[in-house]
Amino acid sequence: MISGEEEARLVYVAVADAVDISEKRAMLIDIGGGSVEVTITQEGSILTAKTHPLGTVRLLQRLRENTVPSRPDSFGRLLREYTEAARRRIGQEVGSMAVDVCIGTGGNVEAFGELRQKIFKRDSDRVVTAKELDELVTLLEGMNVRERTRRFGLRPDRADVILPAAIVLKMITGIAGVDQVLIPNVGLKNGLLLDLSRNMAQAMVLPDRNQVYGSAVRIGQKYQFNEEHAYYVARLATSLFDQAAKLHQLNGEERLVLEVGALLHDIGHFVNTVNHDQHGDYLLKANHIIGLSERQQEMVACLVQFHRKGVPYRDIPITSTLTQKDRLTVTKLCAFLRLADGLDGSHTQRVTEAVFTETRSGWLLRLKGNEDLTLEKWSAVKRKALFEEIFGVALDVEE
Repeated sequence: MISGEEEARLVYVAVADAVDISEKRAMLIDIGGGSVEVTITQEGSILTAKTHPLGTVRLLQRLRENTVPSRPDSFGRLLREYTEAARRRIGQEVGSMAVDVCIGTGGNVEAFGELRQKIFKRDSDRVVTAKELDELVTLLEGMNVRERTRRFGLRPDRADVILPAAIVLKMITGIAGVDQVLIPNVGLKNGLLLDLSRNMAQAMVLPDRNQVYGSAVRIGQKYQFNEEHAYYVARLATSLFDQAAKLHQLNGEERLVLEVGALLHDIGHFVNTVNHDQHGDYLLKANHIIGLSERQQEMVACLVQFHRKGVPYRDIPITSTLTQKDRLTVTKLCAFLRLADGLDGSHTQRVTEAVFTETRSGWLLRLKGNEDLTLEKWSAVKRKALFEEIFGVALDVEE
């Protein structure tokens, strides 16, 4: 089962391989039977990816019973009224962002390219203009399914859903303010095959850090996180991780999970300061970080949930899909996050450098700064227990 966010990513992979959108802000519209995916990308990264219940089959099922049989255009009018709420939501997502290019995918969108050739005698089926789309909607509204099948050679199942698809595409492109929609004739299957081939070509494929980081920051901003504290803790946590590579023996994938978890560790404050770690876990389960797998997303959520207390490898619920190895990894990462968070307990970023060194008796964490660091040292000592437990070493903290 592919999530809506993963489906959007795979469609983007296919589109980016077919159309050069590396230096543009693009809107990708994938119209399916059950839903419509609207993805905004900019210079090679996904900004937003939202699923809307505007799939063609879904719309037919919901609205057909209210259509007046003697009025072929009554379905179109009812559909436009129904999609008005979605228009407002999508408009809010796009906001003031100017869209450079609009790209449509899915069988219905590809059918529009074929129809423009038949009806308007165009050479290419790889584009449909806003004016042509408007004329198509008017034409299709005045015909029943049998007439669409006979006149345009559409399959009955396509002739049935082509009108809601046209109205939805017209509505979304109107929001984007573009004069045409590109039709690259690629989709989810192409993206999946490309993704698999790239994974097979490499021993290990790490998520695109910029994509993941940008998505995490947008989630943080959505829940009004303290940006200075979040960036600072993320920098400290990854610095400690890098310095202790000999100790944890983890890799770049786990480092990214730590960085994202550190960025978002306090987003639960948006709900309530009390139990904000639990609230943060809930918020992350409701907001997918684009570029992470479901497993990586769950690891980030666990980092947020346990960044204050608890031992992940013991306390992660039995219902979790994480393996024992994953739980151990989360616990190691959590040890670094707790130390880093403790070093900025005052949210004033007093520690300018935290240096890890191995000693005869264990490990030493030396703190450097231009101000008194008594509070930061005390907080680190208070939070070092998990580090000592999971790595089986003693940790001393000095200024």
